[in-house]
Amino acid sequence: MHKTYLNWSSGKDAMLALHKLQNTANCPDLLVSTINSEVDRVSMHGLPISLLEKQTEALQMKLHQIPLNGQLSLTEYNKVMHKEVTDLLHQGYKTSVFGDILLEDLKAYREKEFKGSGIQTLFPLWKKNTSKLIKEFIELGYKAIVVCTNSAYLDDDFCGRIIDHNFLKDLPDNVDPCGENGEFHTFVFDGSLFKNPVTFEVLGKVQKNYQANEDEKDDCFKEEKQSWDHQFCFLDIT
Repeated sequence: MHKTYLNWSSGKDAMLALHKLQNTANCPDLLVSTINSEVDRVSMHGLPISLLEKQTEALQMKLHQIPLNGQLSLTEYNKVMHKEVTDLLHQGYKTSVFGDILLEDLKAYREKEFKGSGIQTLFPLWKKNTSKLIKEFIELGYKAIVVCTNSAYLDDDFCGRIIDHNFLKDLPDNVDPCGENGEFHTFVFDGSLFKNPVTFEVLGKVQKNYQANEDEKDDCFKEEKQSWDHQFCFLDIT
């Protein structure tokens, strides 16, 4: 049996990919999320696992979590993910969906890692206009809050804001409307596919700095090599 899973970040792009695949042959029946096992939060987004689980429950979807050490190198990451992909293939999954939109190097990296795995990659949002996509997300009635901002692009005031038309108007000109260059990340808590809104409480904000390991500076991410050290603002949410 041909089955499809969606690589689930808990954010707006993954949500829009899931929405667009409804009632198609590639409609996912499983959400797969990578978790920073050192802090028990969704990788990059910093969302607590408890809210991830409430979100997927509200979406009435199955969830598979992949725990990863926060200091994992790219080589080690690839080994873990190869095993996970093999296990999913044995469970009948033949398609892996990603919410990527514009990053050529990232798409090429994913396709390279999946080549010969027996699982095909699918990018339902690929090369779509990001300004139109985020407006479509809002007009479909989905609700999302910004849970992480890259301080190189956005002031901390943007962290914790709801994604709406006012948010889009306030974005600096050098920031992609979907945050496709990693400018911001979101948590979707309500919308047409939710059986109920996910309730949460904001406790505050936390600033963190990250530096990539040397072996993470792989050619597949060559466009990002100039700015590996980044300060981020995370929303402390529960």
